[in-house]
Amino acid sequence: MTVVIIIVSLLLAVAFLATGLPKVTGKDAARRQAEHLGVPFGGYRAIGWLETAAAVALVVGLWWEWLAVVASIGLVLLMIGAVVAHRRAGDPTKAATPSIALGLLALLNLVLLIAR
Repeated sequence: MTVVIIIVSLLLAVAFLATGLPKVTGKDAARRQAEHLGVPFGGYRAIGWLETAAAVALVVGLWWEWLAVVASIGLVLLMIGAVVAHRRAGDPTKAATPSIALGLLALLNLVLLIAR
């Protein structure tokens, strides 16, 4: 596995642990964000579990590459959904920028993994 894939995978893992765990634990900011986006908190918590699971899968995927591929695909799809949710909520593009950036990073990871 190349150094670039390792770095990108670990960056994604840290980022998605940081975004997923507050949703899973029900932090107030996560609850407010769910309400703002019009997502029931149970669904928002499920998204947090998916983000957290993907973060773990990216790390384990350093040894079992297929797991990193699956996690990267899932994260790209989640971030597309996040951008759509921000647009539906009437947020400016700036609010969706982190989702766009993380989605592109997950897509880069996927391309690097497949191109190996």
